[in-house]
Amino acid sequence: MKDLTKGSPGKVMLQFALPVAAGNIFQLFYSLADTRVVGSTLGESALAAVGATTSISTLFIGFLSGLTGGFALLTARSYGAGDEEKVRRYSAGCLLLGTLTSALLTLLCVAGLPFFLRVLNVPEALIPAASGYIRIILFGMVMMMLYNACASILRALGDTAAPLAFLIFSSILNVFLDLFFILVLHRGVEGAAIATVLSQSLSAVLSLVYMIKRYPVFRFHIRDFRITKGEVLKLYSAGISMALMMSLVFFGTLSLQSAINLLGTDIIVAHTAARKITEFFMLPFSVMGVTMANFCGQNMGACKTTRIHKGISQALVITSIWSVAMIFLSYTAAPGLVQLVTGTSDREIAGTAALYLKINSVFYFVPAAISIFRNALQGCGEHKTPVVSSFIELIGKVAIAAFLAPVLKYMGIIIAEPIVWVLMVIPLTVKIRKLYGSDKREIWRDM
Repeated sequence: MKDLTKGSPGKVMLQFALPVAAGNIFQLFYSLADTRVVGSTLGESALAAVGATTSISTLFIGFLSGLTGGFALLTARSYGAGDEEKVRRYSAGCLLLGTLTSALLTLLCVAGLPFFLRVLNVPEALIPAASGYIRIILFGMVMMMLYNACASILRALGDTAAPLAFLIFSSILNVFLDLFFILVLHRGVEGAAIATVLSQSLSAVLSLVYMIKRYPVFRFHIRDFRITKGEVLKLYSAGISMALMMSLVFFGTLSLQSAINLLGTDIIVAHTAARKITEFFMLPFSVMGVTMANFCGQNMGACKTTRIHKGISQALVITSIWSVAMIFLSYTAAPGLVQLVTGTSDREIAGTAALYLKINSVFYFVPAAISIFRNALQGCGEHKTPVVSSFIELIGKVAIAAFLAPVLKYMGIIIAEPIVWVLMVIPLTVKIRKLYGSDKREIWRDM
């Protein structure tokens, strides 16, 4: 366990964040390796079938990840308050409600699969392979949820090393199972899906066993799963808020991508490269967001509101230093990075992607603040403002895709995110400043 209510806020946050960052970086590299296995062994059409349905799994698995992450914030708050009974009950509630929700979502997704494939305009020739692949992935959502739930609960107690270890194990196993099911058993893209589900399932079981063996507080009894109506409402209030945040981000990005797809192949390639690089550049912001949610959750439970102030301030300093470094990298090495990612020698493509990075990176201080503020508020129990901010992102991106992109073409896409970021941060800043500037305990108690 890692007590985030003691010691230098900046130091304990970095100690918490580094394993989370390592896991995210590993997952990025694993994703590339997994794609390479499917593409090199089954060919481009198989890879296209997998890619054509990725948005479905990304949406629903992302929703469940946000849901269980929100559930676990109550575990973090109870741990900070030193209340072991609530730690155990909220964790049991996380596992129970997560399982029930993911099972229901699985049934709905499988039943609606033909509709989703039509909405995504999946080519007719790819539908058999695509539907076979995504159906298996969807049936594995319960086990994927279980892993994410266990990882979120462990992080709520400050344990970030174990989720990292299980992630690495699952990722490596997935690659070997891909090769086994594809090359030995000749199961095609369905084999790749089975490999993913099996590796995630084993990782979920190991995570649960580790939780129970390592921490006596998680040795559940039947009565722990008999959660009250009040506990259900609290869990879903926190969980749905986090899940909506993640889902709305996805829908907003999807609307922009639909506009980009009308601008030609060169623009699509340039934007894809720019976004891949941006994922790395902005990775510390999401990592610090996860850190802030758990840091604020524990300290809220311990009633250490002054420490929350310090943690937010120090997190802003840390991400600002990173932002300056990424601005420098964008203005000195962007074309080379684009060529490294795409393998293209086309100067126009490299120049377009580099322009995106140069303009966007100047505003990185804003998304850093957004990630810190909205996760800090979630950790403190204030769920409305982060969702309002996410709705602003969705509406802003849809509006820009509909009205600005047709006029300004790709420049409209480039300036879309800075515009949306500035709008998003306003309600978050207002709420944070209200908390910063108030010594009235009742305001914090209402969170």
